[in-house]
Amino acid sequence: MVASGTSLGVGMVGYAFMGAAHSQAWRTAHRFFDLPLQPDMAVLCGRDPHAVAAAARKLGWRSVETDWKQLLRRDDVGLVDVCTPGDTHAEIAIAALDAGKHVLCEKPLANSVAEARAMVAAAERARAAGVRSMVGFNYRRVPAVSLARKLVAEGRIGQVRHVRAQYLQDWIVDPEFPLVWRLQADKAGSGALGDIGAHIVDMAQFVIDDRLSGVSALTETFVKERPLPAAASGLSASGGAGSSARGPVTVDDAALFFGRFGGGAVASFEATRFATGRKNAIRLEVNGSAGSLAFDFESMNELSFYDGTEDPETAGFRRILVTEPTHPYAGAWWPPGHLLGYEHSFTHEVVDLVTDLAADRDPTPSFADGLQVQLVLDAVARSAAAGSGWQPVDTAEEA
Repeated sequence: MVASGTSLGVGMVGYAFMGAAHSQAWRTAHRFFDLPLQPDMAVLCGRDPHAVAAAARKLGWRSVETDWKQLLRRDDVGLVDVCTPGDTHAEIAIAALDAGKHVLCEKPLANSVAEARAMVAAAERARAAGVRSMVGFNYRRVPAVSLARKLVAEGRIGQVRHVRAQYLQDWIVDPEFPLVWRLQADKAGSGALGDIGAHIVDMAQFVIDDRLSGVSALTETFVKERPLPAAASGLSASGGAGSSARGPVTVDDAALFFGRFGGGAVASFEATRFATGRKNAIRLEVNGSAGSLAFDFESMNELSFYDGTEDPETAGFRRILVTEPTHPYAGAWWPPGHLLGYEHSFTHEVVDLVTDLAADRDPTPSFADGLQVQLVLDAVARSAAAGSGWQPVDTAEEA
């Protein structure tokens, strides 16, 4: 199921925002990295035959299907890439794993803890037969974020005490922006919490190599109803302004919470789609007993580092330009100082996944890792619903 000869047949379900990002990764990975298997973009799947055919031509897929179940029956597909809304993740991923296909599934893993647990169970069944799975938290693969994890692991900032994480967007500030699927709980599961909050939960846990054990949270929906869309794709839509047909927003617009990590560090998290003027601002700062690290996605090729052991007279935050050949992933790209972008994080995701599949080892983050993030999101939702009271984060083993 891994490959035919030296290639890996890929079938992708979904072709909008994430589908385009993943397609770029599958096209590019083997052209810059020496991969043990060459991705074969075998088939793209979508419900609209004309739209999916046009997307396949544009994105580089060699055939199309309009039924994902048919995709699973194809012998030229060894891996299924799930880039659909969250309400379909569990059904597609579980069926693919049961059919003996490796699976890459976009985050968040599922719309509920129950769905995520079922996906983990399917992944464990498949793993026994050598079939692997991974959830797509792409920001882990930004070189500066991977370098931050390395510096923490090496003890460069000492014992971690504080973590601050933000993910700020503004794409639905306009109350006339249409009611797209990301604003509907039955399709998206949650709003800013699951869509972008999941990223900073994973990033923070990844960088300090620790997990949240409890949270206190609040959420808010600022615009309670919106006009129905005429058309939508990714983070854009049309047909809302002036429409008399409206529907309720059933997810959060913003989520804020405090947390405590198992190792004792305290944390604050903020995820919002109402930070006017902020398009995709992701910020992470980690303070330790001997230093600090700070990352800002709007300067994604940089990492700020403070070494608290230096002479105070000259000590200060230094800017590390993370483009040296010795930095994570950077050596496969351009000469030092030539910058990488958002799309490269998905390419690195594919590189790591294909490398792990060829080595017959478990990729990370696993479905179990995705479940753990889902458990944090669930604790945040429970706390917000209970007046911000402290809620423990359940463990994967708990019912």
